[in-house]
Amino acid sequence: MALIEQHVTVTTKHGKCPAFAACPDAPGRFPGIIFYMDAPGFREELCNMARRIAKHGYFCLLPDMYYRLGTCRFDIPRRNDAMSAVIKAAMNSLSNADVADDTAAFINWLDAQDKVAEGPVGSVGHCMSGRYITTAAARFPRMKAAASLYGVGIVTDKEDSPHRLLGDIKGELYYAFAEKDASVPAQEVTDLAAALKKAGTKHTLETLPGTQHGFCFAERAVYHPVASEHTWTKIFDLWDRNLK
Repeated sequence: MALIEQHVTVTTKHGKCPAFAACPDAPGRFPGIIFYMDAPGFREELCNMARRIAKHGYFCLLPDMYYRLGTCRFDIPRRNDAMSAVIKAAMNSLSNADVADDTAAFINWLDAQDKVAEGPVGSVGHCMSGRYITTAAARFPRMKAAASLYGVGIVTDKEDSPHRLLGDIKGELYYAFAEKDASVPAQEVTDLAAALKKAGTKHTLETLPGTQHGFCFAERAVYHPVASEHTWTKIFDLWDRNLK
């Protein structure tokens, strides 16, 4: 499928946010998807994933969520301790409130595009953005289908912990976790499952055997193609039944 793709700028409450946008080069309008990046940040690998989303019949917006810091680009294959420290600092520069503010701008930008369908929007977030898709789904009723891959920080002891908002979510959620994940303690997954059940939130939560954190990224040593394709199928099914 041919695509229309471009690098764009989204004006937010906090400044100018660079982003990548892609949709089918075909007649009609397509449901909007916000792709919240993982901690290593904006890169071509994520743009390729956005293209895959677009080829499935969606208008995908991939924002550079570190725009407040300037331009941050990490050469992930050369990652070492020093780079990891900078990535962690960049990740910790964001808050749930920041991303909620940004999400309002992302949705407004999507609404202004001729190729974006009116109505519900969807989202997907990897790693650090598991907390953000959860927060956004609670804050924005139009977000009817949100997916998280090995999301971190979804259940914390802080006042703004996303799990405290599950009762406000009207849409459907999908959470996929890795079997071995130093960033997500097993108890956190158990606590999230209990919170989802208590809130009555429509959801699917699963832990995929034989996987490690980041298993969906083809450029990483931990890539698990079977598990990755499984999550793609689950996510597209989630979006197709809620957004189309």
